[in-house]
Amino acid sequence: MTSVRLILCFVLGACCLASLAGCTHAPAVEAADVAVVANTQATPVPAEGRVTRTDTRLEAISPVYEIDRIYKSMTGPWSNRPLKLLDATAPELVWITGCHVAMVGADGTTAMPEQFMCHANVDFDADWHNDLFHAQKPLDGRLFTLSQGQLQVKFPAGFGIPVMSNETLDLSTQVLNLNVKDRSFAVRHKVAIDFVRDAQAKTPMKPLYERALMGMVSLEGRELVLDQGEHPAGHMGEGACLSCCVPGTTAIDGYEHADSQGHRFTTHWIVKPGREENRTRATTMMNLPFDTKIHYIAVHMHPFAESLELRDVTADRSLFKSHVRNLEGEIGLADVEYFSSVEGIPVYRDHEYELVSVYNNTTPDNQDSMAVMYAYFLDQEYQPPDPSLEHLADDSGTQASTNTTRKNAAGPICNAGPGKSAGDEPRDSGR
Repeated sequence: MTSVRLILCFVLGACCLASLAGCTHAPAVEAADVAVVANTQATPVPAEGRVTRTDTRLEAISPVYEIDRIYKSMTGPWSNRPLKLLDATAPELVWITGCHVAMVGADGTTAMPEQFMCHANVDFDADWHNDLFHAQKPLDGRLFTLSQGQLQVKFPAGFGIPVMSNETLDLSTQVLNLNVKDRSFAVRHKVAIDFVRDAQAKTPMKPLYERALMGMVSLEGRELVLDQGEHPAGHMGEGACLSCCVPGTTAIDGYEHADSQGHRFTTHWIVKPGREENRTRATTMMNLPFDTKIHYIAVHMHPFAESLELRDVTADRSLFKSHVRNLEGEIGLADVEYFSSVEGIPVYRDHEYELVSVYNNTTPDNQDSMAVMYAYFLDQEYQPPDPSLEHLADDSGTQASTNTTRKNAAGPICNAGPGKSAGDEPRDSGR
């Protein structure tokens, strides 16, 4: 496996707590990182894709996507597929420990440029999951988003997301093309989900759950604080709000939604030429039910991003700052820093938090943007699944259908947008 290059935070600046060294660059993911069995490539990959499994990994190869024009974010060909981690008849507890993706050619083997990657999302039915684990955690239905600059998530040793083996996961993949205008390419996503069967775990696993923290802009022509209007609680400085979303314009239809106060925001907005700093109050998105720690943060940004920072507003302290490196001479992301730590970042239920995103649009044209941290929290109230409820997951047809119709259940976070489904006529994304 490709080793993860750990970079101490102080090398690149104060990007996280002084006591932590979890600030890292996204590792390169090669074809070998997502291979399942040695002889898999001897069999041609069907046009509609393929799923293979071992005791510790599921590999899914997407349908073939034809790229023959410029596709902006969320407008390229896409597809989704329901998955189960194991073929075993009896449900069992498994721990998801990571996810990897690579762009490959139609043969499923030949490496293709990362610049054709829009995203690979892995979702699940949060309500169903909570029923199985007799829990009421604030889940948003997202397990992973992998995109340009970060093609791999690997949790610290001993940590994982607990799921039942027959819970249906929903894999959504989409391509984009921001640079090549006069050539045609046939590409696929090769996605691998790593897991440990609880019965085979050498030591007890530590449970994680995910929350998506999304940068937003106000669509009401004035600065607003998410879920707090114009009069936010928490820290204020020099009479100015430190967590006000700047006014902006949505980059694509369907990414407008209202907060608890009825104010309109978007998570996918236009960045005009020049530099933009935007702040978003993230407290309600974190929705902490208890004091805990963050042990992993994956970051999703778009080209021309400079950084994304998570701050504790109450303590007036930076918790983690992800720096972004753009491609040279082309539009795209080369590297996005992420956070990974066994020690973790302490977070508190009674504190206020914010995201600070920075973009620098160096072109004369408007560009689209997003700013998302996928934070993985230690579950302080975890209980093993209730055996009396395991039968709820037996009806695979019902659950697969539910996940298909709710494949964007995690909200408008780089899910498959308007575009062309592989092998079909253009269709709506089902938002």
